[in-house]
Amino acid sequence: MQWQTLDSTPSLLPLYWRAALKRKITGSTLPEHGLRCRVSVNPRAIAAYRKVCGFADSPMLPATYPHILAFGLQMQLLTDKAFPFPLLGLIHLSNRIRIHRPLGGVGDLSVGVYAHDLRPHAKGATFEIVTVVEDALGLLWEAESQMLCRGVKLDGEAVDNTLQVPGPTIELTRWKAPADIGRRYARVSGDYNPIHLSAPTAKLFGFPQAIAHGLWNKARTLAALGEHLPVANIEIEVEFKKPVRLPGEVVLMSSAAGSSGELELNGTGDIQHMLGKWRPIA
Repeated sequence: MQWQTLDSTPSLLPLYWRAALKRKITGSTLPEHGLRCRVSVNPRAIAAYRKVCGFADSPMLPATYPHILAFGLQMQLLTDKAFPFPLLGLIHLSNRIRIHRPLGGVGDLSVGVYAHDLRPHAKGATFEIVTVVEDALGLLWEAESQMLCRGVKLDGEAVDNTLQVPGPTIELTRWKAPADIGRRYARVSGDYNPIHLSAPTAKLFGFPQAIAHGLWNKARTLAALGEHLPVANIEIEVEFKKPVRLPGEVVLMSSAAGSSGELELNGTGDIQHMLGKWRPIA
């Protein structure tokens, strides 16, 4: 792995232009370099993120917040000329985070991103975007997001890695996903994908109405689980199923059981939006 170190987090506007202009698959191998830079944690930005995602005030960073710190680097990686797939149209299948140590007293961090694990899928090909966050003591937090690019032809057999349906769960809580949550989450995350912003922009990409960001669904869920989850030595994995159409209402089902447990996010008519589990890091 070759690391390219940037002086600062990339500016998003030029990267959105780059994403809009690239519509074709240009290859079938992933670049062998990653991007990294130093970032400073901004308390006002964290407060705005907490409000949109439902996290209570705490000396700890929200478990999903490092995604926000890494977003510019991810955008730069995915819109680079060397990256073979167009960013618009990628489908977020799953996300796993590992919190190695408590996310308290966090200031200056090193954030790195790279892509790996390209493999065939029944509908194209999948790959993982890996994010690593380090502080002065070493690895603090890491994540893998599995993405699907339709229409890619790769040799080999597609492997089904879907999560199993959770065991017995009970309703923990429910909440409404308001019509403007995609725009509100975009303002705190930088993720202005048109499918999340409004019905007219979502229709351009084949959706009848706007859908909630997958990582907002995960963040809102972890905010609701709050006290049930350990603050460190935890791996939290979710698989995104049917999108949450906006506006909508969802029900969080969970086994809510300390160091390990399972969760399910459902919509009306038993639509399954997200499946997940958490456990100690192996």
